[in-house]
Amino acid sequence: MTVNEVARILEQLAPLGYAEDFDNVGLLVGNSGMEVNGILVTLDTLEHVVDEAIEKHLNLIVSFHPIIFAGLKKITGRNYVERTVLKAIKNDIAIYAIHTALDNSISGVNHKICKVLGLTNTRILIPQKETIKKLVTYIPVANATKVKNALFKAGAGAIGNYSDCSFSVEGTGSFKPNEKAQPVKGTIGEIHFEKETQVSLTFSKSEEKQILAALFEHHPYEEVAYEVTTLANTDQNIGMGMIGELENNMSETDFLNHLKEKMNAAVVRHSELRNKDVKKVAVLGGSGAFAIGAAKAAGADVFVTADVKYHEFYQAEKQMVIADIGHFETEQFTKNLLVDYLTKKIPNFAIHLSESITNPIKYF
Repeated sequence: MTVNEVARILEQLAPLGYAEDFDNVGLLVGNSGMEVNGILVTLDTLEHVVDEAIEKHLNLIVSFHPIIFAGLKKITGRNYVERTVLKAIKNDIAIYAIHTALDNSISGVNHKICKVLGLTNTRILIPQKETIKKLVTYIPVANATKVKNALFKAGAGAIGNYSDCSFSVEGTGSFKPNEKAQPVKGTIGEIHFEKETQVSLTFSKSEEKQILAALFEHHPYEEVAYEVTTLANTDQNIGMGMIGELENNMSETDFLNHLKEKMNAAVVRHSELRNKDVKKVAVLGGSGAFAIGAAKAAGADVFVTADVKYHEFYQAEKQMVIADIGHFETEQFTKNLLVDYLTKKIPNFAIHLSESITNPIKYF
């Protein structure tokens, strides 16, 4: 199995198209065609994580956080990023990062937090915008079914719990081939009229490449007329954060104790308590202060996240409780999620959960 084949499996869970624009995801170090002899899954890729991979004879590190975030103009070993990259390259170890692609996956980071906390009836807190696209193309009537089926197989026309969705209308297309053309229908130099079917299908932006490839492969025309537009509709299965419900109401102090225990948190920084029961809980792994307003609007009793600044706690306004348990703590189970996923997808393959502790924050 090659690095590229492992990447394709990971992208079934978290397509790289889901990642935020600021992020750096995918293969960061190494050759995509390299044969993989084993995978080490980690939250962060640091020097001692590369050492662990070397010791265990594993040549692919799947990391949640990217070790390379900003551009590297020199790699001389002057800081921890450059030293990590140098060691990986020297030992032929590839590094793949998944970060916000997994954050935005409905089965990703925040889904895992919800499971650990025992939340049910979960849904995405902030659906990602501009994730749904629409393809419009024009096909000779006789070929329409064949081309539509190829597009369905490539992933087009999936809407929520439905597949093979499309809209078709028949009309007449016209074209005149020039002397360089090789027309399937019509005659060079003469205008041709053809009964065609206009087909419209929606698809996820992460599938655009494969859908257009299917269109060009199966459409009979030499020149394929098509349009791709981005829709304002939101996909409720892609986005940041999640909100769910506890099976039974808890007092705020009982929930904070529950949170601290389940998430192995050394401390919980929180806003003022409301002295009300907790039923609805919103979560967002990592730095999630930007979602405070969304959590309030969704009716959350508690919002669990990390890296909340002093003045941001005021935004709770006694409408909910903001609970900051730490960046590492909110994302710590992510590597377990990835190991479980890869083990199911690639059984009988060497997949190891990193034993290295990469939390840079210590508590006294």
